[in-house]
Amino acid sequence: MTDNTSAPARAQIGVTGLAVMGSNIARNFARHGHTVALHNRSVAKTDALIAEHGSDGDFVRTESVEEFVGALQKPRRVLIMVKAGEATDAVIEELAAAMEPGDIIIDGGNALYTDTIRREAALRERGLHFVGAGISGGEEGALNGPSIMPGGPKESYAALGPLLESVAAVVDGTPCCTHIGPDGSGHFVKMVHNGIEYADMQLIGEAYHLFRDALGFDAGQIADVFTEWNAGTLESYLIEITAEVLRQKDAKTGNALVDVIVDAAEQKGTGRWTVKSALDLGVPVTGIAEAVFARALSGSREQRKAAVGLASGALGDKPSDVAQFTEDIRAALYASKIIAYAQGFDQIKAGSVEYSWDLKPADLATIWRGGCIIRAQFLNRIKEAYDQNPELPSLVLAPYFREAIETGIDSWRRVVATATTLGIPVPGFASSLSYYDGLRAERLPAALTQGQRDYFGAHTYERIDGPGKFHTLWSGDRSEIEA
Repeated sequence: MTDNTSAPARAQIGVTGLAVMGSNIARNFARHGHTVALHNRSVAKTDALIAEHGSDGDFVRTESVEEFVGALQKPRRVLIMVKAGEATDAVIEELAAAMEPGDIIIDGGNALYTDTIRREAALRERGLHFVGAGISGGEEGALNGPSIMPGGPKESYAALGPLLESVAAVVDGTPCCTHIGPDGSGHFVKMVHNGIEYADMQLIGEAYHLFRDALGFDAGQIADVFTEWNAGTLESYLIEITAEVLRQKDAKTGNALVDVIVDAAEQKGTGRWTVKSALDLGVPVTGIAEAVFARALSGSREQRKAAVGLASGALGDKPSDVAQFTEDIRAALYASKIIAYAQGFDQIKAGSVEYSWDLKPADLATIWRGGCIIRAQFLNRIKEAYDQNPELPSLVLAPYFREAIETGIDSWRRVVATATTLGIPVPGFASSLSYYDGLRAERLPAALTQGQRDYFGAHTYERIDGPGKFHTLWSGDRSEIEA
């Protein structure tokens, strides 16, 4: 049923910002029996949604913000689905002016978590609840069940949680939605999720590159491999759609569509945010960083064009055992994927400590199992690992993941070595392997680095044979003194 009049307050949820994501999640609420108040700066979008999808459920058409807020039951719950940044601040201010203490504003966009921290504090002073909710799953997920990561005041979840859980994806009877933690934690977790997504996509792209240039496979052959992989331990949404993209034919040329797409990957910024945050937190997320930089390099089209023909050196031979190298790529992809997730969860744990959020890695693995872009069978293993040991120092130390890496380590090294000798860039595979080797090393060259720092800047160093900080008098008699 659709109501186009100024109705009494009867809507359980309001959605403002009715582009595709906003429209789809509004329809999702309506399909699950909730009365949904609709608002958009352009009323034409509201009318278009009702005209095309009014049969999805009970919508309340509104024009002004005052009418929109007036259509909502108390405590009022409004989901904002507008572009991150100044537009979000403007909508929040307009809504807050029309709302009352105890009402809830939810930002469902990809906001920078520090903005969410600021907004939550400001609205708390006005008696309003502000929830930064990461929503993953794209347009399809918004309509059919996304993964939802709401942060903000815990008490607001009592009124908001059942609504969000009702429209979220469900895996093994569990909704892919839970209260993440205070203020900006929901958007922080969504940011890291997106960073892991960048790494996952980069690694898949490197596997595709190796099949194409090292083994000479065409797009259809590579699609067959990914389809096979999707039936095993690599089963995931991204592996599934990779096969579909590779099989798609271009209507104009009849060739594989992937072969006529310009090789310049764009980005909206969440990957960069992840890397910047990791730098601030002092957490190495090398796999995610390489994925972000690989997209940047792909977009440097004029520079790349000018560099075509640069020396490659004496290249090695292509693999002769196709079956073995195919398995090597699979193992390298899986091992590198483990590293990407391990680094992402390290960043989440560091953020939790920095902001006193008390985040639970097992809960995040649970809600990422369905609805979101990185959903995969793999996440069940991550959930099990953190259920068994919530204080796990690194995901690679969990028995399952340790065994997976140990089983595939020789393949992983062969892939990186072969790619290097063939001049095929594999920054994701290579940096992940280097991170793993650095993590397991008994002694790193950082001792030399610290010695250099003490030499030119008197930054001091520690000794392996006792506590304390020391400095060598490099410009004097080179004796050691306690700092």
